[in-house]
Amino acid sequence: MKFVIQRVLNASTTIIETSSSGEQKEYVSGKIGKGYMVLCGIMDSDTVGIADKMVAKLIGLRIFEDENGKTNLDLKTVGGELMIVSQFTLCADTGHGNRPAFIKAARPEKAIPIYEHIIEECRNAGYNVQTGVFGADMKVELTNDGPFTIILDSDDFVKTDK
Repeated sequence: MKFVIQRVLNASTTIIETSSSGEQKEYVSGKIGKGYMVLCGIMDSDTVGIADKMVAKLIGLRIFEDENGKTNLDLKTVGGELMIVSQFTLCADTGHGNRPAFIKAARPEKAIPIYEHIIEECRNAGYNVQTGVFGADMKVELTNDGPFTIILDSDDFVKTDK
């Protein structure tokens, strides 16, 4: 599982729906102020247990500045919000050729329940969580604060827990 986490001043996700006649309709599915924009890639090998460890790491990150300018505060301390957007392209295998392969990405029937679990766990932890729509054509807007971007990869810490 991979999370790309951007510390933001604000973020929003707009869904673009195209009818069978080709007419497009747009609507905002979520909007946050200060917090994290989280792009979430779920691999075929991922489980709810891995998701729980990723959520714990996500909400425990201390990447907001304290009164001394040190990145020492977590999301809860600053009253931050979460925008969580599914993004299977984070699972791309770019090792061969120039066209990414997505065979390691979880299929929707596996990924959707894990994605929904991640959202629910963050809400249960007391956060305002906004989302995109799984599998939809989306436009994501954000104002990166810093910029400050972190990549969490479950391979970096989950396997070492065993």
